[in-house]
Amino acid sequence: MLLEYLPILIFIGIAGAIGLALLVIPFLIAPSKPDPEKLSAYECGFNAFDDARMKFDVRYYLVSILFIIFDLEVAFLFPWAVALKDIGFYGFWSMMVFLGVLTIGFIYEWRKGALEWQ
Repeated sequence: MLLEYLPILIFIGIAGAIGLALLVIPFLIAPSKPDPEKLSAYECGFNAFDDARMKFDVRYYLVSILFIIFDLEVAFLFPWAVALKDIGFYGFWSMMVFLGVLTIGFIYEWRKGALEWQ
């Protein structure tokens, strides 16, 4: 019974060893020469000047949520395209209805100005 899991355990062991090696080797080989410029804040291009808990504009969250929604919807297209031969015309037209609803939603968001940043 345990011999059936041996390939999985070997795979996990090799993956763990490679992952650990890729985490440890850079600390041993890479030179470490920190200076004030390397340690400065670089995410936004300038040093922080206000409270870190300042409020973000709602449009930032709206655009990010819309991006996630459309990104996930596109993820449904890959398995559909692979299984298109097996699902036939019903599967094809089901996806066309799905894409039609998605397109109508996108047009609605565009007309309402949800994608505008100003």
